Amino acid sequence: MESGPENGTTQRGVLLTVAYDGQDFHGLARQPGIRTVAGQLDAAVRAIDPDASPVRALSRTDAGVHARAQMVAFDTRRAIPSRGWVLALTRNLPKSMGVLRASRVPSGFDPRDHVVTKTYSYLLFPSPVRDPLLVGRAWRIGEPLDVELMRTELGPVAGTHDFAAFRNASDGRLNTHCRIARTELRTWQRDQRCLEVVLEGDRFLHRMVRIIVGTLVDVGRGWLSQNAVKSALAGGSRATLGMTAPPDGLYLEQVTLADCGQDAWPESVLVDARSTLA
Repeated sequence: MESGPENGTTQRGVLLTVAYDGQDFHGLARQPGIRTVAGQLDAAVRAIDPDASPVRALSRTDAGVHARAQMVAFDTRRAIPSRGWVLALTRNLPKSMGVLRASRVPSGFDPRDHVVTKTYSYLLFPSPVRDPLLVGRAWRIGEPLDVELMRTELGPVAGTHDFAAFRNASDGRLNTHCRIARTELRTWQRDQRCLEVVLEGDRFLHRMVRIIVGTLVDVGRGWLSQNAVKSALAGGSRATLGMTAPPDGLYLEQVTLADCGQDAWPESVLVDARSTLA
């Protein structure tokens, strides 16, 4: 890519890896007069190139949901190298958002068309007392949890299944099959008081992760019978599952794309973005 900032005649695409604290935004999707992730990114890009396209995001996160690796792309005629985009956009974004990486991609590139896997994590804080440093960043559970029972309940999620029962009513997609390659329920490395649920898959339905986590918690605290997940996978009924977990503890943790672009800066993302979020 050309190193100068001047406008050119060639439309070029830019792919960004973005992290943000979801508490500061009313979700990703643009909403008139409301602070959103896409709205902030659009404004930051257009402060550099008023003719740039709106950003195209990989995952439409809800209000309060955090991201370590949200992928967004946009088109521009400005001949700015990847390093220049990272540094310039950072100056135009709020402190609760950061651009971790930029690369060059073809014009019209949409990250959603290149997803191989997405990984979500969810933080649980089993505690009778509040920790102000975890408020909005982990779901505090006041009741005792049977962690081994929760692990057993999580087991059937792995594999390829019809997850029609594990979605919000607003999700009208006809294809509700997802392949979940990895499931874990473990102690969080950064704070031994917390539990971390990790789900890696090729796709996720709207609020699917939060419904899975809410069901695990309801089984773990004895509010719901065992095998709720297995029953919902077999019968397709949302009524057999537990509550939808709040957005506070959910993180878009990692994304693998078939095409990550060229001329990336930095070449690899070494910063654990979530360490600034939780």
